[in-house]
Amino acid sequence: MNVEQLTKAKSLGFSDRQIGHLTGTTEDEIRALRKKIGLVPSYRLVDTCAAEFEAYTPYYYSTYDRGDDEVKGNTAKKVMILGGGPNRIGQGIEFDYCCVHAAFALKEDGFETIMVNSNPETVSTDYDTSDKLFFEPLTLEDVLHIYEREKCWGAIAQFGGQTPLNLALGLQKNGVNIIGTSPQEIEIAEDRKLFAAMLRKLDIPQPPNGLATNEAEALVASKALGYPVLVRPSFVLGGRAMQIVYSDAELSHYMRFAVEASPERPVLVDKFLEDATEVDVDCITDVGQFKNPADGTIVIGGMLEHIEFAGVHSGDAAMVLPPHTLSKSVMETIRQYTHAMARELKVIGLMNVQYAVKGETVYVLEVNPRASRTVPFVSKAIGFPLAKLAAKVMAGKTLKELGFTQEIWPKYWAVKESVFPFNRFHGQDILLSPEMRSTGEVMGLDADLGIAYAKSQMAANSPLPLSGRVFISVSDSHKAEAVDLAGQFVKLGFQLVATGGTATALEQAGLTVERILKISEGRPNAVDLMKNKEVQLIINTPAGQAPRADEVKIRTTAVYTNTPIMTTISGAKAALLGIAAMKKSGYAVKTVQEYH
Repeated sequence: MNVEQLTKAKSLGFSDRQIGHLTGTTEDEIRALRKKIGLVPSYRLVDTCAAEFEAYTPYYYSTYDRGDDEVKGNTAKKVMILGGGPNRIGQGIEFDYCCVHAAFALKEDGFETIMVNSNPETVSTDYDTSDKLFFEPLTLEDVLHIYEREKCWGAIAQFGGQTPLNLALGLQKNGVNIIGTSPQEIEIAEDRKLFAAMLRKLDIPQPPNGLATNEAEALVASKALGYPVLVRPSFVLGGRAMQIVYSDAELSHYMRFAVEASPERPVLVDKFLEDATEVDVDCITDVGQFKNPADGTIVIGGMLEHIEFAGVHSGDAAMVLPPHTLSKSVMETIRQYTHAMARELKVIGLMNVQYAVKGETVYVLEVNPRASRTVPFVSKAIGFPLAKLAAKVMAGKTLKELGFTQEIWPKYWAVKESVFPFNRFHGQDILLSPEMRSTGEVMGLDADLGIAYAKSQMAANSPLPLSGRVFISVSDSHKAEAVDLAGQFVKLGFQLVATGGTATALEQAGLTVERILKISEGRPNAVDLMKNKEVQLIINTPAGQAPRADEVKIRTTAVYTNTPIMTTISGAKAALLGIAAMKKSGYAVKTVQEYH
């Protein structure tokens, strides 16, 4: 590369990484060469006032075309906040909320805030959210340029989800002051071997697990663990390519077609805990600021108990805050484990932990020393802005200084429900899995848990019916529970509809059931009833590992006809609770402020 070629390549938009790849060198070498010859981008201004009067809130983009740099310099102490980039499943608006709150909080504390994000659809890229906005891609090259150009004091990487987190180590190696939890500690939580070693040291159980870099290793690991196992690639977003596997054949297919495994990127094989309850915990801490972590403060912002059993991605599961079925001793164990890990990882700011509870045993599934997608929900439920407080902690304040040292335990229930785009994807089965698919979430608040759940269903465009017919079709393993549920629906005035085996089980329990044909047997069947609006609620749990064509048709028709459907027994129990509460007392509306 000579100077002329390099200058032309940069003005045409080639990144250092691409140029390094094409010339057989590295990104670092190209960057060093550019700096040596003084080839750096200049920043142009997008005038938010269209030149009518002076713009106090402009934003900038970089260019290698010759011209003046339009960024106004100053001597303020600056913090750079890295956004989440494009919204996608697994990393969406929840992280943007955290970035926006960080900008507001640091502005209050006298810092100049510099937002770096490339997504025009977000609030963080509104021109008046931060002091300066750089509309740039979230790559090492672009972020380093801005950091150096602005002479920033520090950068926040733990608020934008996985995208900026993946840049943290590279930025730190290039002299960026990453404030908050150090990238080395984040690496311990992300790297499975380091993570397992930490849990052994703290004597905290995790589900039995193994690592595999090829198909043979995966088969050995799963034999040792026993099926079912949960398989997933390392370092992924939103549970992409995560799967529960029940046999050698399924595992071989997964290793051949679903993932590329390598020593750098092994596949994680975990024993899947069937019928365990999953719990999400968000906490805030300043322990990393102290030489002795015991001097720091740790506050659990919220414990969220999943309504669906473990195995449904936490971004898809309905959740209840505070927990509604956990014993006091389990909650105390969760508290102790959370505190121990926060101290060990020297966390500064936010940390999210996912647990699985089986009986009275608490297992740790994973730890994320960063903002999680439940932070906005928890903040609104408890009335304290966790992301704002965390930003101030990361910039040097202690929780004692901020006056936030006690857990907040609401005197009402907050239910989070996920919203899915299934009506846009014809033929897609709506069964939830370890791979995240939701595109948003809603909240129901009430002093009564049933009504809070019913409100969340209304908000998710699937209001619970108060009368009519319930179609029940469940797997053999759920028949006993389904009989109990059906009896309660009858007491609430509903009529029962079922096919074959489920109908027989209900009749044997002395319940009156309208028998209909299975789809494969002819008509009228469940699909006809839904299309004719002759059934108001569906309870349909899968009959085996591979969904049957009949079941998929029932579930997809429910989506197109807007018929409320529950695909887990735990979801059906929550629906029953909601319907009973609504029939008894109806619901009232209050603002969030009134709850607080």
